[in-house]
This record gives sequence, structure tokens and C-alpha cells, in this order.
Amino acid sequence: MSWYRNTVWFVKGLREYTRGGYESASKHFNPADVEVDVTGRSFLVTGANSGIGKATAKEIARRGGTVHLVCRNKDRAEVAKEEIVTETGNQNIFLHIVDISNPKEIWKFAEKFQNEHKLNVLINNAGCMVNTRELTEDGLEKNFATNTLGTYIMTTALVPLLEKAADARVITVSSGGMLVQKLNISDLQSGNGPFDGTMVYAQNKRQQVVLTEQWAKAHRNIHFSVMHPGWADTPAVRSAMPDFYERMKNSLRTEAQGADTVLWLAVSAEATKLPSGLFFQDRQPVPTHLPLAYTHSPPEDEEKLMEVLEEFSQKFKSVSSR
Repeated sequence: MSWYRNTVWFVKGLREYTRGGYESASKHFNPADVEVDVTGRSFLVTGANSGIGKATAKEIARRGGTVHLVCRNKDRAEVAKEEIVTETGNQNIFLHIVDISNPKEIWKFAEKFQNEHKLNVLINNAGCMVNTRELTEDGLEKNFATNTLGTYIMTTALVPLLEKAADARVITVSSGGMLVQKLNISDLQSGNGPFDGTMVYAQNKRQQVVLTEQWAKAHRNIHFSVMHPGWADTPAVRSAMPDFYERMKNSLRTEAQGADTVLWLAVSAEATKLPSGLFFQDRQPVPTHLPLAYTHSPPEDEEKLMEVLEEFSQKFKSVSSR
């Protein structure tokens, strides 16, 4: 069925995920939804030094929010911070250098952050698509370490802080590519068979959808959502998918268009009127499975994913605290 899923997803993408799809959908947006003042509210954005993360951070800063930029590369992060401060006039922009593929670093950061700051909104945007099987210093496959385990640890480590906040939200930036994948818990680190970075990434993005649905059930005081930004012209797309970029570059969304739904989910009152745990595209909840694609998973597989990630998480937490 993979050829069917891939074909349907690509046709759907040409229609909905491109710049034309955004322009069509945006005709129905209410501009007032995001014309809000969020002064006094605290936002944490991972992967905030470029692309959709930086575009989101900049728009939140324009609206008066306190923004914590969590980035891996210190030099690029400092440039991004300076750009955001200069363009928005907002001085409440803080920088934290954390490698989201390193679970020990995330735990250390989260424990320190909880002691020093408040948090209303967590935006899990950091991600990677590594096209060969690479292992981190902890022996973790890099895509899994960043996209799935890193997102899991960052979120669960900060849930206690979010539980204390008014109108707490968690938004995870996923991908429509997850529509071509059924949750596979038998090979989370892609060690069996040939390695396809694009499909590994899509599997990670399916895992993020499952995480969001599970968190929504477990933490009723926090509004969880996951979203697809469409096909946007970002540095990550150019470097990780050069062939796709060359083929589609004239119809890709801008970074701001890709970030629009993240911003809407982060600041608008309308977003939290919808149930927690949904998957969004262009400010609307959309299905998480294609028709006839057979990508639904049994509940026990979804529960097993959470169990395995929690085991990893606790192992690295105990190491980080030594």
C-alpha cells in the first residue's frame, strides 16, 4: 500500500500544501484571531534560529510575548536573536543553547528552566532529516533522537511548569508526510533493512501525532496540538531535500506562511475552543489518516510507544543528574 499512500499524499500536497493552497485557505482566516497582545505570557520555541521556528518567534515577539529561543548552534542563534529584537523592538528575548538530539542536555536545561522561569506555551519545532543512518554520542539514531525522543523529553520535563500556568499550550510542528506512515514500534531506531531518511522522518512525524493524542488524554489542563506547516521554503528543506526543493521551489510557501498555524495555535483564543490533541493544517483540524491507507494503529501499539519513550527518558534523566 505504500505506493498508494505516497501517490495520494503527493497529489494532496500539490493541491493543499503549496503556496497556492495557503493563499486559498487564508481567504477564510479571521485576521483578528492573531491580532492579540500576549505581553506577560512566556513562550519557548525549539529550533528557533531559522525557518518556521524563527518566523514563529518573531511574530510572537511582535505581539509582546516573552520568547525563549532554544537552539543548537550558538552563533546562528545569536544572529537570530539580534534580528528578532531589532525588528520587533521586544527586549524580552532569551537564548538557550541546547542540542535536542542529546537527552541529557534537555533534562539539564529543563530542570534549570523550571527554577528560573514561567512558561505558558511550548512550541516543539526543532527537527532534522538525516538521510544516512547516523548515531548520536548516546548511540541513538539521530532522527529518532531529535524528532521523537527529544520532543518527548522536552515536553514531559516541562509539563509540571505548564501545569502551573494559565491557558497552557503545547504545539508540535509535524508534517503531512506522516500520512504515508503507520506507527511502527518494532524498529524505532531504523536499524532493520535499508535506510530511507525521508520515510524515517515521516515515521517520526507520525510518532509526534500519537504523542500529542496521548498527552491530551493524560494532561487535561494543557491544550495540546500538532500541525503541518505545508511545504515551505526553509533552510532545512533546501539542505535535506534538495531534489524536492528544485522541483517545487517556485510553489513553496514562505516561512511566515508555514508558521501561520503555529502562531494561531499559540496565541489565538479560537484555537483552544477546539478539543485538545488534534492535528491542524491552515488553522483547521484535519484527519490524521488518508482514506484506504490502512495507517491506523491498535491502542496497545500507541501505549507501547509511550512506555518505551518513558524508559529512555528516565534512563537519561538519571544520568544527567549525576
